[in-house]
Amino acid sequence: MVKEPSFSPFLIAGATGSRVGSSELRQKAANVIHETCKYLLKEKSDDSILLLLLIRVIDTLGNYGSSEYEEWSNHRQAWKLESTAIIEPPINFIVSSHSEGKRRPRWALIDKAYMHNTWRSSQSSFHLSRMSGNMFPSDQVTLLMDDLLCLSLHGYETVRRLAAKSILKMMKRWPSTISKCVLTLAEKFRNPSLPENVVLGSCAVLSSQTVLKRLTTDRKALSSFLLGILYSSHNESQKAQKAITELFVKYNIHFAGLSRSIFGGPSQADGTDFAGLVAEIGSMSFETSNLHWRYNLMANRVLLLLAMASRNDPNVPAKVLSQIAGHFLKNLKSQLPQSRLLAISALNTLLKESPHKISAENRVHGQGSLQADPKSSLEEALSSIFQEEGFFSDTLNSLSHVHIITDMDTGSSRGHYGSSSLQSFADKSITRFYFDFSASWPRTPSWISLFGSDTFYSNFARIFKRLIQECGMPVLLALKNALEEFVDAKERSKQCVAAEAFAGVLHSDVLGVSEAWDSWMMVQLQNIIHAPSVESIPEWAASIRYAATGKGKSGTRAPLLRHKVIDCLMKPLPQIVATSVVAKRYTFLSAILIEVSPVGMPESEILVHYNLLDELLSNMSHSSAQVREAIGVALSVLCSNLRLCASFGNDHSNESGASNADITPARSWDRYLVKRASELVTKIQNVSASEALEIPKEKLSENGMSSDHSKDDIKWMETLFHFIISSLKSGRSSVLLDVLVELLYPVISLQETSNKDLSNLAKAAFELLKWRVTREPHLRKAVSIILSLANDPNWRTRSATLTFLRSFMYRHDFILSNMDKQHIWLAVEKLLIDSQLEVREHAAAVLAGLMKGGDKDLVEDFRRRAYEQAAALIKKRKHRSTVSALPVASVHGSILALAACVLSIPYDMPSWLPEHVTLLARFVSEPSPLKSTVTKAIAEFRRTHADTWNVHKDSFTEEQLEVLADTSSSSSYFA
Repeated sequence: MVKEPSFSPFLIAGATGSRVGSSELRQKAANVIHETCKYLLKEKSDDSILLLLLIRVIDTLGNYGSSEYEEWSNHRQAWKLESTAIIEPPINFIVSSHSEGKRRPRWALIDKAYMHNTWRSSQSSFHLSRMSGNMFPSDQVTLLMDDLLCLSLHGYETVRRLAAKSILKMMKRWPSTISKCVLTLAEKFRNPSLPENVVLGSCAVLSSQTVLKRLTTDRKALSSFLLGILYSSHNESQKAQKAITELFVKYNIHFAGLSRSIFGGPSQADGTDFAGLVAEIGSMSFETSNLHWRYNLMANRVLLLLAMASRNDPNVPAKVLSQIAGHFLKNLKSQLPQSRLLAISALNTLLKESPHKISAENRVHGQGSLQADPKSSLEEALSSIFQEEGFFSDTLNSLSHVHIITDMDTGSSRGHYGSSSLQSFADKSITRFYFDFSASWPRTPSWISLFGSDTFYSNFARIFKRLIQECGMPVLLALKNALEEFVDAKERSKQCVAAEAFAGVLHSDVLGVSEAWDSWMMVQLQNIIHAPSVESIPEWAASIRYAATGKGKSGTRAPLLRHKVIDCLMKPLPQIVATSVVAKRYTFLSAILIEVSPVGMPESEILVHYNLLDELLSNMSHSSAQVREAIGVALSVLCSNLRLCASFGNDHSNESGASNADITPARSWDRYLVKRASELVTKIQNVSASEALEIPKEKLSENGMSSDHSKDDIKWMETLFHFIISSLKSGRSSVLLDVLVELLYPVISLQETSNKDLSNLAKAAFELLKWRVTREPHLRKAVSIILSLANDPNWRTRSATLTFLRSFMYRHDFILSNMDKQHIWLAVEKLLIDSQLEVREHAAAVLAGLMKGGDKDLVEDFRRRAYEQAAALIKKRKHRSTVSALPVASVHGSILALAACVLSIPYDMPSWLPEHVTLLARFVSEPSPLKSTVTKAIAEFRRTHADTWNVHKDSFTEEQLEVLADTSSSSSYFA
């Protein structure tokens, strides 16, 4: 009972009770255990059982309350697992039998009460020190922690693990002891003769979250921790080196910045201020130091972490960040591949000020509206480095080694490094920094097939762009000679790094870059276009695309040099030039125009689109397949851009250029493509059927165009198929859907021709088109085209239409109108009596698929009519003259319709199926190909129902089973 003045007495459960032991007894016990620990470590250090018991005793004394908490935690977990299996009786002694709610047995409540009391006991013991206001441990607890620290470095792993667990719990209770443990353990790393077990035990304690969090607020502990790891490269044990590396990687992963108390304030007693720490670590990160390359990499990584944590703190001198940025700039030409990769990460992170960049507001007033003397805090330190003779030449040469290009590289590697496959997990964890969290490039999907195998790294291009924005035109002047040298290099790796550097220069938007473009960059780009090499085309295309990437959060603001690059690419090529150069130019134009934002596209860019579109339409019959593919890709980019621009109401080209007769075909490009394609389909089919014309090579003119019209028609159609394929892969097919639906006719009609290249392209477009969902108002047009193709004179076209219908109906069954569904069903039914056998069998297979998931009314109506027609044929079979007078296709169609009904239910046995199967089996005596259809259908029915035949055969009568048995027995040769 508790009594207070002016209040009535009240009862607190557990407030009073018998007390076991006292603080004096605990202190005496701690002293005894301390002496015991010293004796066991000296005399019986191999007795792990005694040591484990000792650790548990120390844990009970030092972490009083923790044993009760563990008991409660284990009991609570067991209760969660077992409570679901408790079967509660309908009546118990706690509540009446008619009360609502969950009833629990009495023992369960008692168990819960015991658990709660155990938890209260653990909490009252744990918070006892906080209630007294003493946040520092007693001398006896300090002795016990020293003992646990020694045990955590023991030779036996089980002893180390349990001791580390106990000491971490004591650290959580008294955080002031963490610094002492860190200083003690980190100092051991510097000992050259350190045993392996000491390193493993130290890493286990230091890698805990408790210690890592403390490092963010304690400068002395942080300095000791970092320097201890970096000075531990002398250890020869592989296990120890692996543990140290894992400790550093974990510190990397959990690093979340540093407290401001670390940067400011007076130096510590040992002189470890922040600037001194950076200077000491920086001296270890040079290649001239005697450190192992991995520890050199760790030192560089620590420098980057410290720079990231301190760059916004006013107490950190600017000289510190300048030294770090200059150090990483020098590391770009490092001989260590991992150091180069880490330097790339660091520079992309540190170079953020961009004082020389022309902002969008300043562009309106001209370049002269910039500040008189913009200067970055890092510019002075960086300028002295990149102005060294041969710096950029050595840097580009070192970065070219990162591009590992093999014949097996078929996928795009943007955002990752070619050398990543050569790095271990630890090395990747150290070098990969902020790349995964930065904005990905390109913003739009990389769907153009010509870009599939490029090794263009946008992070490399971002380095040169930000370096120019940080230090201005001196960087560009220093880079010029090295860039020209690498552009003309024959090695693809050097071409790759030249493309990245050139992309960064073009995208920098700094004061003076326009003058540099006019003086030498435009000539350099023209040389790149006219270069005969084809291996580096994907990298240069990606470079052009990067240079044209829009700026701002939404990417709608054009870079400063985009229109100049477009004008340079739009210049016509010489009269006589290699086809690879022509394809390269069109590829570059596709790359730059795909980054043009259709929203708010200026009138000048719209006019460029129409001029280029007119050029492409006139060259669709080019003699080179490579050029035709590039034209098809460029067409998809241009047409989708124009459609998107018109959808936003920005296309004013009709007002500005409607009187220009030269670009009239481009203005109505959609009608032109559809009309021209429809005209050429019949011609190509006729040529394919006759196979009588062969075009001699002498008829090719100098400009690469074929003078033979039939061959020109095939090449024009190949370009159109490239346009369809690129449009469907681009993700922009929705704005071109009306044109793609109209082009269904040539795609389906030209599946099988004498020209294999044309047929392969038609099949590729077919595979993409058949899965494309078409909505109104284009769906009705698509249905009408499909119905007309189902009646095409060419039987191969009719068969291809049936193949298309399989996927088309699957994708559109829920959005098609009932009228369209009926028309499609009737069209497929009509093909059951087609004159061509292959078409009839194909139609039956399609109908079987439609019946599995089609409209219920249409399925039942078709099944009823198929049964009635087949039954009527059976009745007429008695009159042989009547049956023989019917066309074979008509009889075969009725049998195929019945077979489609049977095959539409592969595993179940509805009530109507036995009659249909039996009726189909009665046609087994018909001549071929009718007999073949019956036997195949019955065999497939038996195969799919074999597993459950013992059950399903009860649905058949004896007579029906006899008929089925007759179809399975073959006539004997000796009968």
